[in-house]
Amino acid sequence: MSQGNLIKSNSRKKYLSFYFFVKIPSKIFQISLNGFSIGDSLNKSVGIIANPASGRDIRRLVAHGSVFDNQEKIHIIRRVLMALNEVGVDQVFIMPEFSGMGFRALEDLNLSLQVSLLDMEADGTQNDSTRAAALLARMGVGCLITLGGDGTNRVVAKACGDIPLVPISCGTNNVFPYMVEGTVAGLAAGLVAASQVKLTDVCIRTPMLEILRDGKPKDVALVDMVVTDDLFTGVRAVWDVNKVKEIFLARSKPSAIGFSAIGGYVCPLPLNSGLGVHLVLGNGQKRVKSAIAPGHICWVSIASFRKFGADEKIPIQSSPAMIALDGEREFAIRPGENWSVRINPAGPWVVDIEKALEMGCTCRLFHEETDL
Repeated sequence: MSQGNLIKSNSRKKYLSFYFFVKIPSKIFQISLNGFSIGDSLNKSVGIIANPASGRDIRRLVAHGSVFDNQEKIHIIRRVLMALNEVGVDQVFIMPEFSGMGFRALEDLNLSLQVSLLDMEADGTQNDSTRAAALLARMGVGCLITLGGDGTNRVVAKACGDIPLVPISCGTNNVFPYMVEGTVAGLAAGLVAASQVKLTDVCIRTPMLEILRDGKPKDVALVDMVVTDDLFTGVRAVWDVNKVKEIFLARSKPSAIGFSAIGGYVCPLPLNSGLGVHLVLGNGQKRVKSAIAPGHICWVSIASFRKFGADEKIPIQSSPAMIALDGEREFAIRPGENWSVRINPAGPWVVDIEKALEMGCTCRLFHEETDL
């Protein structure tokens, strides 16, 4: 039995008891946000953050979004682990969560690498992903794989620092993560974590939006920040474009789905442009037909739009209103409050999967000479 499987067996009862928080002691390491001591080197290590709640919001009811249940995520984690095992990764640390995906992914796997759960408390909210990302950043893992959507990656990006991300799409209206097979994602992440390819050759720095209140940063968005006059939080996802007043975009491309696509049809931007896009919706310059959700295509009226750079703060015009970040409502704007948005070109690092694997081939990392 591998060490990872041994740890899993000793700790499994914590999940089966349905505790309101999880704190898993690990035989590989003991670590906390206040300080850490590590028994083994964290070179050639990978973190995995899988969001059990992604892929289940209201857009499965009002549109035709795919459902990513946790069983499918378990299968993806298994394939990721098998790939990491083949490219020189020594250790993998998985975020604990109530459904026990990390445990279940290890069933009957025979791995030479060590697999452990992070020693942290989980409360079943998006804060778990942020805490796990901060912990992995403190540990200095070589790469971080996420399973979730734009929202999952947003809360991870707030705390992951310069750890390169390999985001696997398991959500709705995804623009930031890749639609990629877990085995392929695991191979690319493993090459990066094991330093078999240079980060500067295979990673890109992605932009993000910063939301400010009275000039002070409050939060970030990786793809879009939407201002809606629907003042009730209710379900957090924003799906009714008729209630949207303003859209700020870090990514504006017609091949996307959701609010990014609206901007893409009006003002497309390359990822490395260093610019953002601001759209005001309403009668005005033009209308565009856009896929705002899976299977949901509609006309959107654009009153005005503009590009903006990193040295600009664009004030939010609507009030009272609700701010949604990467598709989910987060903040209420009250009359008289001063909110603004700016673009930060120095967002999270992301592994270019295709480039990483091409570099691995160029370096003959997947080659072996034979005597035939």
